[in-house]
Amino acid sequence: MEQYDKKTNEDQLSIVDGMIDWVRVVDKNNIVLYANKKMKEDLGDIVGKRCYDIFGTNKKCDYCISCITLEKGCIMKKQSMVGNNTYMVVSSPMRDESGEIIGAVEVFRDITTEINLSQKINEKNEKMSEDINFARNMQMRMLPPKGMYNGVNIDYLYESSELLSGDFFDVFKIDENNTGIYICDVVGHGVTASLLTIFVRQSLRTIAKGCTSINSIMKELHKMFLALNLDYDRYFSVFFGIYNKTTRDFHYVNAGHNSEPILLSNNGNITMLKSKGYPIANIFDNVQYDVSELKLYVGDRLFFYTDGITEAANEEGIQYGVDNIINIIKKEGSVLKNIKSSLDDYCKVHKDDYAILMAEII
Repeated sequence: MEQYDKKTNEDQLSIVDGMIDWVRVVDKNNIVLYANKKMKEDLGDIVGKRCYDIFGTNKKCDYCISCITLEKGCIMKKQSMVGNNTYMVVSSPMRDESGEIIGAVEVFRDITTEINLSQKINEKNEKMSEDINFARNMQMRMLPPKGMYNGVNIDYLYESSELLSGDFFDVFKIDENNTGIYICDVVGHGVTASLLTIFVRQSLRTIAKGCTSINSIMKELHKMFLALNLDYDRYFSVFFGIYNKTTRDFHYVNAGHNSEPILLSNNGNITMLKSKGYPIANIFDNVQYDVSELKLYVGDRLFFYTDGITEAANEEGIQYGVDNIINIIKKEGSVLKNIKSSLDDYCKVHKDDYAILMAEII
């Protein structure tokens, strides 16, 4: 210790006596040259002992960071178990006036609480991930099967920016002649938005069963949404229509959906289904929509989509827009496959959910 006292100033080391961390200095022979007050209180007088003896082992650690510090003069870190506690150990070189390394200063910080908390958080996150994956599978399973519905053949694309989506659509049988078709866009993403898509699906299927009065259906949907008593920033838009396979009439309303569906007629003409209306939100006590009517023919195709497609932006910030959709629709080939390929090339990272539903009159 005499050599150590000559080469170092213990007045400097005494500053660490007020620390709640353990602090010690070891030399190249693994002898403890100094220990702060906290370490002595917890472990006794360890000065003069080998660094590993005080922890009940008879050899130095397989990975001794102090040896590396003493040899190379670098700062090293590792986690180490002492009894039932976990410590973050940081080893720094101590030099004399000539710059020679004479010891390694080791600081032991008890991180047991942090480790236990991290494990609990990880367990919670794993459980949450499992729940979200289950919810995503449920949301995907609730999408209508592709195929025939009362004279309408449907196909679609459906992508979410997160595991769960706020975009949704459905096709369902109202009665022997009439089929309900809608697409909705819930504000936001994630769990909350996905729960509202489930609400819309179940509510519309229940309300519209045997009912072909669109305004009555929308009024009841709005009434049921108000009953949820959600905050004002929770709302959704929906474009809802009813197709009659006998008359081939398509009646529809637009409840705030800003992406106008596209009609590609069997003769190649393009028509936008323009209609205005308020979204489903609790800022309105009552709703009334103008119902529009359209005569459809075999070979006509309707495209319902959300703004996640039209507002997808490239690296320059330019949005994909409706024109790109129309240009692809006009071309021969697999429309939905071509739209997906074009959209993925245009926008590498999708920041919003998107969906597009194609309904072809058969």
